[in-house]
Amino acid sequence: MTWLKEKSPFVIVSFLLGSVLVLFLVIPIFSSLGSSASGLLDVLTDGRTLNAIWVSFYCAFLATVFMFILGIPFAYLFVRHSFLGKNILDSLIDIPILIPHNTAGIALLFVLRPDASIGAAFSMLGITFLDTVWGIVIAMAFVSAPFMIRSAQEAFLSIDPEMEKIGRSLGATRFKVFLNITFPLASRGILTGCLLTWARAVSEFGAVVLIAYFPKTAPVHLYDVFVSEGLSAALPINALLILLAIVILVVFRVIVAKPAKLMYRG
Repeated sequence: MTWLKEKSPFVIVSFLLGSVLVLFLVIPIFSSLGSSASGLLDVLTDGRTLNAIWVSFYCAFLATVFMFILGIPFAYLFVRHSFLGKNILDSLIDIPILIPHNTAGIALLFVLRPDASIGAAFSMLGITFLDTVWGIVIAMAFVSAPFMIRSAQEAFLSIDPEMEKIGRSLGATRFKVFLNITFPLASRGILTGCLLTWARAVSEFGAVVLIAYFPKTAPVHLYDVFVSEGLSAALPINALLILLAIVILVVFRVIVAKPAKLMYRG
């Protein structure tokens, strides 16, 4: 830490404030891990907990695929074209981040309940959202949508439009240009968006619990154990979820740090 040798008041204060911030983040996490280490083995063999984690991972994957299908084309359209209401849509994209997530859950519940017009229409197709996987996926997709769209937008913005124009001048259709040039070049940013979307979806509680208390996701299961059995019973589950989050973070860092390998198809 040679930079501390400058003895600049600003540098020293910044270091002290940063240390407080790190302690603020680290102490609760590692304290809870340390106090629940003895119960981790029991949690790892608890079918309820493992099933809840599986439900979270599986539904988050479906939510990510859903937002990939809807979000990537929209992000490309948003970046490359101007249209009426574009500024309004740009503001609407971030609403799921800004509103409380139980508010998002109530809003979704209002339109997806069986006696609402949209919910009734899906019910006719055999799809219901209350206490089903579909409800969990929709709630997760709603709160995580901005992460997919914004990441894809940034990725597309980083690509020189002239490269797409060259492809078009050689006779390729817009879809082929997108598939063979734009998408491969934007793949790193899109992958980041997918990982962020999945990670955000996995951790969702507020919107999910209002639409689908069952089947239980990991956050809902943790809350249920805490309410019904107390803090001591919830701590080992809490520790396992923290450890999983750390593993996911490490994997995310490794994947994003890998050099991009662009492949072009003729």
